Amino acid sequence: MIKNFMELSYLLAAVIFIVGLKWMASPKRARRGNALSAIGMLIAILVTLLDHQILSFRMLTVGIVVGSLLGLWMAKAVKMTAMPQMVGLLNGFGGGASLLVAAAEWYRLIQPGATMTTATAITIYASSLVGGVTIAGSVVAALKLQGWVVPDRPVLFPGRHALSIGLILTVIAMGVYLGYNPGTLWAFVVLNIASLILGIQLVIAIGGADQPVVICLLNSYSGIAAAMTGFVINNHGLIITGALVGASGIILTNIMCKAMNRSIWNVLFGGVGVVVAGSGGEKGAAMRAKGVRTITAEDTAALLGYGKLVIVVPGYGMAVAQAQHQVRELADLLHKRGVEVLYAIHPVAGRMPGHMNVLLAEANVPYEALLDLDQINPNFDRADVAIVIGANDVVNPAARHDTTSPIYGMPILDADLAQHIIVMKRSMNPGFAGIENELFYNSKTQMLFGDAKKSLLTLINEVRVLE
Repeated sequence: MIKNFMELSYLLAAVIFIVGLKWMASPKRARRGNALSAIGMLIAILVTLLDHQILSFRMLTVGIVVGSLLGLWMAKAVKMTAMPQMVGLLNGFGGGASLLVAAAEWYRLIQPGATMTTATAITIYASSLVGGVTIAGSVVAALKLQGWVVPDRPVLFPGRHALSIGLILTVIAMGVYLGYNPGTLWAFVVLNIASLILGIQLVIAIGGADQPVVICLLNSYSGIAAAMTGFVINNHGLIITGALVGASGIILTNIMCKAMNRSIWNVLFGGVGVVVAGSGGEKGAAMRAKGVRTITAEDTAALLGYGKLVIVVPGYGMAVAQAQHQVRELADLLHKRGVEVLYAIHPVAGRMPGHMNVLLAEANVPYEALLDLDQINPNFDRADVAIVIGANDVVNPAARHDTTSPIYGMPILDADLAQHIIVMKRSMNPGFAGIENELFYNSKTQMLFGDAKKSLLTLINEVRVLE
């Protein structure tokens, strides 16, 4: 009776997860979708308490309380600009949990009187592999995003692919050895260490430009690891939810790769993303020799305040400056003057999928004004001003025609079609792709140098003067 109730409850939780994911597809219902998914997880946790295999409710209660308090603190304390790092760590926590559960189950099944079937053994070792890669890779990704210890650029060295293949073969060899000698502790430890090193090796070679894809992929890994753990402990709730996370992560990874015109293999093994200031070869040198035009905040305010349509193109520079609230305040002032303001959102702008959406939503920018690439591009040719705030590669026209460019073929925002283009940047340093941006040297482009937040505050005051 209890078993049937548990299975039905897991099914209910799975349905709630699916509905929650569906709601998250809409900005207006995303928060409710997130809350609904949390309710589904709570149901799954409470139902699991009925499982007779749980040995200590006291320890379980301590874990729930500590984890809940830690999660609450992270949600409150972590800045929106650091959200990608937190997402990366949360992916890692899922992989780490799967790694620990697999280890605990392996230890239980090698005890006298216990039996480990071949299918269970394979699942345990696979869960250890995916869980180890996920937690190690997620920690490295978070460190890269935060700029701590690990450099943002790809860390490449000769023989790295051979090392990766060697680590995978080591995991397989240890799994085979354990199949014949299941109680061998050293072999199980080697298998887990090789998995952790493999996770570090795979992510450390990926540069900042590809971090949005890495986060999606690690999210998928965490789901796959959870599903495998579900098979290990025969928990249908984990199998279903893990499969959902794994599948959705793979789909999102594919979407992100298409947005960058890259294949997943190119991301994982291409070593793209090296940031080299002033790169670009002869073409870059020619553009730099041409020079750029600058503009004052006063003149920028006039262009914005007397226009009919202004399109804001946010990028990582806006996130670093934490200028999303000033962007919304400027837009409010323009609305009062009868100016239409839209926001151009590129799928890979920022450090994680939806980064710009999250930041602007936090500043209470209307959801209907946030338009993705396909929706906004037809509007650029009628825009009086396109104001680019900290974006770089996602507006580089070289992606359309320069076959030698590393971003060639990548879908971009057509900011160069606007009548006037204002680019807000701290300096002329290139973006993550490490190449010069043709847009900056366009005859319609004018540069407003400085910190985005300070520049926007000045613009806000200048627009007020227009009144």
